[in-house]
Amino acid sequence: MVGESLAIGRVNRLIEQVAPTSASVVITGESGTGKERVARMIHERSPRRDRPFVAINCSASADSLIESDLFGHERGAFTGAQSRREGCFERANGGTLLLDEITEMRPEMQAKLLRVLEEREVLRLGGTKEIRFDVRVLAACNQPPLAAVRLGKLRLDLYHRLKVFLIALLPLRERIEDIPPLVEEFVRDFNREHHRSVEGIEPDCLDALKAQPWEGNVRELRNAVEYAVIVSRSTLLSVRDLPPEYLSRRGAPVPFTIRPGMPLDEVEREFIARTLALFGGNKVRAAEALGIGRTRLYALLRRYNANAVNCHLNGRAHRNSLS
Repeated sequence: MVGESLAIGRVNRLIEQVAPTSASVVITGESGTGKERVARMIHERSPRRDRPFVAINCSASADSLIESDLFGHERGAFTGAQSRREGCFERANGGTLLLDEITEMRPEMQAKLLRVLEEREVLRLGGTKEIRFDVRVLAACNQPPLAAVRLGKLRLDLYHRLKVFLIALLPLRERIEDIPPLVEEFVRDFNREHHRSVEGIEPDCLDALKAQPWEGNVRELRNAVEYAVIVSRSTLLSVRDLPPEYLSRRGAPVPFTIRPGMPLDEVEREFIARTLALFGGNKVRAAEALGIGRTRLYALLRRYNANAVNCHLNGRAHRNSLS
């Protein structure tokens, strides 16, 4: 997993620890945080790496089809079953099966899944013979599993059957220090894919990316960088290369003019105020963007007596209120 945050470092350590084993793992995190990538990394670093990796989205199939997708069916088992079909457990035999969005599976189906996991045998729909399998099972969900248990979306016994290891992925907005290395990786990928020659990113463009809420997490960032690489006409990505919606969002940088003869104190005060506004008043992120420590930022704020900065009000840049 690409990143420099402590959270990603911990995820990478957990992957390296659990991958060589046969333990089942529950992977949690918002949509787009990289749950399937974690699952694939576990598989690729395991003794099963040369066997199949099969992923099934438990929310994508209709209720009438999920059982067939998981367990398979015999010809004539139901209307439309024109031939025998192997289910996910058979297709993943010897390898790894990822049950994605496990909390979206209906409870009665979860009960059948639990039995299959405990018995290590599967019976195709319409079949008469149990089929043994050897599969490592990973599960993923986009909410804390115990919260899903309390809401009745996940059986507690199934959760305990699946969870030997738990790997939790933080949303991108809580680990913005991972954005620069992710952008660097994406630029390399899209240079190859689209035959471009982008060499890097301008600081203000990187700051604009750090200021976004990233509701779609790493997947959304990847799409934004792909767009920027395609439209860029320079060796460095700039703010104008970003998708238009990122420039209109609250928190996107609003330029201000430095006039000749403007006192340096005023320039510094305005710059600090706007940087704080860019990061929604988060002093840790603002200090990081300014390249100074939090202690230094606090000293500057005391010097200028600046609080509750808001430089983006109704889409326009305003002077911050100074008490």
